[in-house]
Amino acid sequence: MTTPPQAPSFLSVEARRAHAEQITCADVVDALGRRHRHRAHLLDLVSPTPGRLLFGPAVTISFFPSCAALIDPAVHDFRSLFRAAVGDEPEGKVLVLASNGHPGISVGGGTKLGRVHHYGLDGVLTDGRLRDFAELQTYEFAAYCSGEALEAGGSVITPHQANVPVVLQGAGIMPGDYVFADRSGTAIIPSAEVDEVLLGALAVHEEGAQFRKQIADERGRERH
Repeated sequence: MTTPPQAPSFLSVEARRAHAEQITCADVVDALGRRHRHRAHLLDLVSPTPGRLLFGPAVTISFFPSCAALIDPAVHDFRSLFRAAVGDEPEGKVLVLASNGHPGISVGGGTKLGRVHHYGLDGVLTDGRLRDFAELQTYEFAAYCSGEALEAGGSVITPHQANVPVVLQGAGIMPGDYVFADRSGTAIIPSAEVDEVLLGALAVHEEGAQFRKQIADERGRERH
């Protein structure tokens, strides 16, 4: 288990959130693409609350195929791994649950993920499925997953490690990296560059608005 690093900041937590609420995932991906060549986005995730923005530093739980002979279920349980992952300051963090090759299996539902609500996390990101969408809608956090599940997944996969690097859909996520997810997709922002990327994404967004205005003005002149 590793302790998530703290991002060097020149934006306050409140300013980061305010910037995030003005942009889209596509803006973030464009801003990341101007700095990096690696894949940093996820597609085709669904949400019980698709209008909500998911934004915050990642803490991770990595799942592993269930086998009592290899992984003692009395030690590797969701409650223990959750507490280890979120630490003493859980507010605003994003719980990333890595299914490790089991996108059709549930990694949690309304009861288990009640901890996310009561500990004040911003939400959940997973490449697995979630149960109880109707109940998840009553919580205040945002959640993005591969789909809704009906069956519990504990017989297939079990929580294994907290705050380790994970990979979802080919995108690497280090503990402390920032997760940005909206209805269009998800982007992973390196912790050390979160402020620069947010400002870059805001510039991308403003450039797009300016281009649209130029096109509208151009068409208006043609009509006259």
